[in-house]
Amino acid sequence: GNKGLCVIAGNISPIDVITHVPILCEEADIPYIYVPSKEDLANAGATKRPTCCVLVLTKPTKGEIAQDEQEKLKGDYDQVASEVSELANSMF
Repeated sequence: GNKGLCVIAGNISPIDVITHVPILCEEADIPYIYVPSKEDLANAGATKRPTCCVLVLTKPTKGEIAQDEQEKLKGDYDQVASEVSELANSMF
């Protein structure tokens, strides 16, 4: 039920682990993009474990953040989500 931006690692093996994720994203109208490696995705998420996909949410699931910080993050998120959507549209 959460909306956000899905980032999927491209070097997952076996690929069957993530083949359903783009379909779910499209059905839920969630923009998604692939990155080259699960290790890079893990580093970006500040974890040591390789990560197959990440959903970047528009607001925190726990705790609160200041209103001005929330507006800045929302603006940054909207820009990135728009760029990802444009990339996907230019491919088809």
